[in-house]
Amino acid sequence: MKIEFYGVRGSMPTPGENTVVYGGNTSCVYLELSNGNNVILDSGTGIAKLNGKFKSYKRPIHLLVTHNHWDHIQGFPYFAPIYSENTTIEIITGITDSNDTDMILKQMSGSNHPIKYDQLPSKITLNTELAHQKEFSLNTFKVTTQALNHPDGGTAYCLQGDGQKVAYVTDNELKPPYTESSTWDEWVAFIKDADVLIHDAQYTNKDLPLKHGWGHSTYEQVAELALQANVKKLFIISHDPSATDTELEDHEKELQHKLKNTLSITWAKEGSSYLVDTQVLGTVTSKRAQ
Repeated sequence: MKIEFYGVRGSMPTPGENTVVYGGNTSCVYLELSNGNNVILDSGTGIAKLNGKFKSYKRPIHLLVTHNHWDHIQGFPYFAPIYSENTTIEIITGITDSNDTDMILKQMSGSNHPIKYDQLPSKITLNTELAHQKEFSLNTFKVTTQALNHPDGGTAYCLQGDGQKVAYVTDNELKPPYTESSTWDEWVAFIKDADVLIHDAQYTNKDLPLKHGWGHSTYEQVAELALQANVKKLFIISHDPSATDTELEDHEKELQHKLKNTLSITWAKEGSSYLVDTQVLGTVTSKRAQ
């Protein structure tokens, strides 16, 4: 399986000279199996960087959305395939606490956007029920679900294919002050033996207790979870919008030194790729999806 990171920033896009290394686009990750089948995870501003890959794409596009907060849906109006009548898109939305699972489309309504969602020529199917299932199949991926600990709800996904397992867990507060939707032990079981865990860790210990309950974890908590669940590779995602490249690099070096040879950990960078079977980090290419 191949992983490509197109948006790794949390809360809001952060362009500028201090974010060029790790990137400023919000959440969007692309997974591709050896047979070419693929899934897009979330639709933050990073999804616009997939426009070239999906240019003239003839097969259905599959998009898994974790939740409705802006940084996970705000790029959808700028995903070029939605303006083609030849495009078919299936959107699976995460389970939220309120009955507004269509917000990825409804953001293109009223005075929010010049093109309204009901004017789009593409064929869009919005599936708001599939994530209620603990397990389902999507474009030959086996997908399992787990409720996020996050204000307004949401859904985490484990995707299996090519004999490999990738867990995508964002945004998620592992030790919240409120009653958890998923307990620590449930998270351990959900990601157990994953080849790759992609997990939100927007906060440091210094951010607490002020931001305790805001729906994000610290990187120390995530590393503890990954170790307990026997995860092979951990990617930290949803970087704080105020964090500079230097600060993120310092956090990465600090945790790598602390863990030494016990866990392979990387702060995800926009434009980077990872081949799960060979465990090789690389950069995203301009190759189109087939």
